[in-house]
Amino acid sequence: MPPHTIHLVDASPYIFRAYYSVPGSIRTPGGVKANAVYGFASFLVKLIADDKVTHLGVTFDRNLNGSFRNRLYPPYKAQRQAPPDDLVAQIDPCLEVAQALGAAVFIDDEYEADDLIATLAARLTPAGHRIVIVTSDKDLAQLVSDQVTLFDFGKGERYDAAAVKAKFGVRPDQITDLLGLAGDSVDNIPGVKGIGPKSAADLLEAYDHVEDIYEQLDAVRFAKIRGAKSLYFRLGESRDEALLSKVLATVATDAPADGDADSLVYRGADRKAVDAMFDRFGFKTLRDRIRFSD
Repeated sequence: MPPHTIHLVDASPYIFRAYYSVPGSIRTPGGVKANAVYGFASFLVKLIADDKVTHLGVTFDRNLNGSFRNRLYPPYKAQRQAPPDDLVAQIDPCLEVAQALGAAVFIDDEYEADDLIATLAARLTPAGHRIVIVTSDKDLAQLVSDQVTLFDFGKGERYDAAAVKAKFGVRPDQITDLLGLAGDSVDNIPGVKGIGPKSAADLLEAYDHVEDIYEQLDAVRFAKIRGAKSLYFRLGESRDEALLSKVLATVATDAPADGDADSLVYRGADRKAVDAMFDRFGFKTLRDRIRFSD
């Protein structure tokens, strides 16, 4: 089988963006809010057309504020407010619309969408396939390689390894180390108190990975890094937090996401399924932009 370009979509950022940017006046004929569904469907239709998608998988978060990582660190994402009920109620319809539009979909109670993408990428790249990860989540930059690129659809920005280094100051394989040191307030990953992204990047430039830093910790105080002595003490006080934070930031590649290139072929939308769903939700003009399988 020749290699293909396979688009893997992280649905949550686009569902949230749609919910907060598309007017809440978009409702079903029965009066139920449907703005996130409409906005997500519009995004997916545009992505398929603009990027000439030939293989497509869409991954969803079932648990928006947690995952198996909470067993390792209970405060993981615990600071987040619960999403609005009328947003949560639109998750399953978004999954349904992705299926109707012809995408293979993946969702799990324990694993996050990032993990599902990482697992699929790990299974697809050995066969030579190229992966385009569609997301605005910086964490997935850890997967960028010669075969994997990141596409921030909203900003129209694409990231290869060089672009990741230019944006974050570290290589893709060091993204988890960066988060292990600097933490991530969005996901409530602690990192090392007092170390920010710039100092973390400087340390990783000198020592490659978090584990290497701790193997050579005594040398850090004499390193040609700004504030080296202070960094030495902060690192010494937070070894366990740094190593745990790296684990929390690392995507899993053993999630229950079974998909090969054949199962991800994009053959177009199912006209009957789209018509039934769009009639139920009262969507009209969007239908004209859809590529159907028949």
